[in-house]
Amino acid sequence: MSNNVSLHRMLKTSPEKVYRAFTEAAAFAAWLPPYGFTCTVHELDAKQGGSYRMSFQNFSTGNSHYFGGTYLELKPNEFIKYTDKFEDPNLPGEMVTIVWLKKTIAGTEVKITQENIPAAIPAEMCYLGWQESLEKLAKLVEPEIPDA
Repeated sequence: MSNNVSLHRMLKTSPEKVYRAFTEAAAFAAWLPPYGFTCTVHELDAKQGGSYRMSFQNFSTGNSHYFGGTYLELKPNEFIKYTDKFEDPNLPGEMVTIVWLKKTIAGTEVKITQENIPAAIPAEMCYLGWQESLEKLAKLVEPEIPDA
């Protein structure tokens, strides 16, 4: 049985803002880590064949885990596909994350699939982490703040 999660969310914003949240280092670091974690983006080259490397730090314990991957396909404001691989040998394998963005009358429909999650990570926990991350994503991209 495969260890995959699928998520669906409507965001009251443009696909352009959501795409930027996935492809700009500071934005990605702001919303991706679940509650209780901070994120450092060590490298991010969001183009086909480009790579990224980041780490999440558990704020309570100070422990960090590092991961990274390669961008397999990007279609601006519509589609992102990238690999994820933990540097910890206890979390083997390579995940694939696929993000679809679709402009709708309500804003942007976001669909995310993460495949091949390491067996040591229960899919339910991964799903909960993504739910928290998507709450943070909404708080980043939905506000319309005018320039001062």
